[in-house]
Amino acid sequence: MWEVNETVNVNILLGKSVVADDARLVGAVTGVEVELMPKWEVTHLHVSLTEETTRELGYKKPFLGSVDVILPISIVKAVGDLISLDKKIGDLKDLVEPTKD
Repeated sequence: MWEVNETVNVNILLGKSVVADDARLVGAVTGVEVELMPKWEVTHLHVSLTEETTRELGYKKPFLGSVDVILPISIVKAVGDLISLDKKIGDLKDLVEPTKD
C-alpha cells in the first residue's frame, strides 16, 4: 500500500485489477481521468469490465473487446497490488458511466 501523500507514476495503475467490496473482480484499469484545473488531480479510473460484471451491470458485451466504464476515485478504498473499491458490484450500477471514447 502507498502512503496518503506519496506520489505515484500513473502508469503503475494501468493493468491493475479492480476488486469490489464483495471480493469479486470488476475488471482492470485501462486509463485515468485528470482534472487539470485548479490543480492536477485524478478524478476517475477507466476500467475494462469482466464479462460477468458487464452482464451484472446491464451492459451488452461487444462481439470483440470489452465494455469500458469510468469509475469515480471516491469509491476507491485502497491501492496496492490491486485496487479495492468500497462498493459491491451491484452498487456500481448508479456510479459507473460509459467511457467517452
